[in-house]
Amino acid sequence: MLRCHLWALSAFMALWPFASIAGPFPIPPLPPPKGALSTYHLGHSLVGPDVPHMLAQLAPNGHRWNAQRGSGTSLRAHWEPEEEILHFEISNPAPAYRDAREAVGSGEYDVIVLTEMVELRDALKYFDGAKYLRYWADLARKANPETRIYLYETWHHLNDPTGWERRIQQDLDSLWLGGLLGPDSRRNPRRPVYLIPAGQVMAAVVQAIEAGKIEGLVTREDLFARTPEGEVDTIHINDLGAYLVALTHFAVIYQLSPVGLPHQLTRADGSPAQAFSAPAANEIQKLVWQVVQAQPRTGLASVSASEGAQE
Repeated sequence: MLRCHLWALSAFMALWPFASIAGPFPIPPLPPPKGALSTYHLGHSLVGPDVPHMLAQLAPNGHRWNAQRGSGTSLRAHWEPEEEILHFEISNPAPAYRDAREAVGSGEYDVIVLTEMVELRDALKYFDGAKYLRYWADLARKANPETRIYLYETWHHLNDPTGWERRIQQDLDSLWLGGLLGPDSRRNPRRPVYLIPAGQVMAAVVQAIEAGKIEGLVTREDLFARTPEGEVDTIHINDLGAYLVALTHFAVIYQLSPVGLPHQLTRADGSPAQAFSAPAANEIQKLVWQVVQAQPRTGLASVSASEGAQE
């Protein structure tokens, strides 16, 4: 009997570090960065050329970035050399492109931003999303222990049968933080992958737009691109959406309020981007900061301190 109890105690102690973080657990805060950063973006068309380019215009002077993208590309396809990356050539023009394995494994970047394909359920079920996220995160960790790793939370199609807002609301915990980040978080509680909650920001801004609180915008479609036939593209964002996502990246990565940042930017090709009016941009910037501050997984020191004070 004593031997059984000792075995059970040993098993419990071996599993305790993992069991203790199976659910929500404290996220170690990141110190605010000092000065400009270098970022690497790995993903697909919801990264696009304009989000990193706009982030660079919002960031302190000296910010630099590289990327590898595809169309609808999974983290597995980026990792496995034999898998095809759809539209690779047109998605990765010079000088922004840098091979993902080389870049993430170089240790030369302050920040690595990963994202997964949409539909996220399929990414987890059929494309081993959690496993490949861990592969990329481990590559970054081994290359440079100081590199900050983020997951860019996106969104689903506007016409998703479950409902666009509902998917954004329910997917955060169950799919993004649980299904995709959960296994890696249990293995790396002290060096987790943090979150850029762009999907949550999009939902909050859409709610404000459709409540009549954002000057010049009426509906969620105002943030989305148009197809060549003039129909609403149900997944890809336009310049206004890209600006919104870039603001979210800025607020999380630099741990700074985006209120007061420029709102008239250029696209990656150098042409002027469609812009919010000044009052609308101000409201958008406030909303971004509110959402980012409300999400502990962003790693903001101020958020973590607030969470600790409430416990």
